[in-house]
Amino acid sequence: MQTRTLGRNGPTVSALGLGCMGMSAFYGGRGDDAAAIAVIHRALERGVTLLDTADMYGPHTNEMLVGRAIAGRRGQVILATKFGVRLDPSDPQARGVDGRPEYVQAACEASLKRLGVDHVDLYYQHRVDPQVPIEDTVGAMARLVEQGKVRWLGLSEAAPETIRRAHAVHPITALQTEYSLWSREPEQNGVLATVRELGIGFVPYSPLGRGFLTGAIRTPEDFDADDYRRHSPRFQGDNFARNLALVEQVRAIAADKGISAGQLALAWVLARGDDLVPIPGTKRLAYLEENLGALDVALDADELARIDAVFPVDAVAGARYPAASIGSVHR
Repeated sequence: MQTRTLGRNGPTVSALGLGCMGMSAFYGGRGDDAAAIAVIHRALERGVTLLDTADMYGPHTNEMLVGRAIAGRRGQVILATKFGVRLDPSDPQARGVDGRPEYVQAACEASLKRLGVDHVDLYYQHRVDPQVPIEDTVGAMARLVEQGKVRWLGLSEAAPETIRRAHAVHPITALQTEYSLWSREPEQNGVLATVRELGIGFVPYSPLGRGFLTGAIRTPEDFDADDYRRHSPRFQGDNFARNLALVEQVRAIAADKGISAGQLALAWVLARGDDLVPIPGTKRLAYLEENLGALDVALDADELARIDAVFPVDAVAGARYPAASIGSVHR
């Protein structure tokens, strides 16, 4: 397994991690825990070391699933989880952000219990709380490091100035945000340049465009009724048709190279720099193996130029998240 190091002083991890969210939440269908655990076990067998979860996935059930999967295998895993998005059990659509120091402590202790571990390797603030100074939140996260409950700190979907302020309180090891051929905002909003300047690792989530870049999604009707993508602007109406045309061009380039569209999309992210560790998610063994095959794909300058020509920075149609969603905000 190829490896990469997160940040200047962070852990060395597999060049591809495994995002576990879709095993329990958001992408529709009833989760199959046994199949999901089999995927995690196979990933570990193949040398994947970075597993990514969060307390809000489920909520809570994904951490418990990951905890069961890594029981007896803790030494093989760099375990990442997140806090900060609070859900209302009585209203699945209601959610808020909480970065208060007392909540940081309580959330971490709850995650440790669900995961069945005594420490988390990488602990992210899932979304920045605009009501709480980032210095206060990261100060509380730093105390978790002092207590031995967390090894390294991360932020998710944070703006450049917030990253700088946080890093001044305690070293930030990783910044997680959406990044793929169809989500290239980090190149434009200063996030990628900032983390590189500060020596912070970059962890792209949804590097396959929430599955769209694989070419497997042909119509909005391919989604289950409870799949959140039905409500995402990029998967609706004219946006869907325009984006599908882009994916067709990705499929054509991949076919010329004898690989899948998903492998091409992942290889593109991997080629953006050795400081990037993408975390594609899947709940199927076949897709896990396909994703790992991207590590063997080398893209030369001409191929990268061809990809950029058919899929330039601003090509995608539609916003990443619905307007009311907290997911789209860089604070």
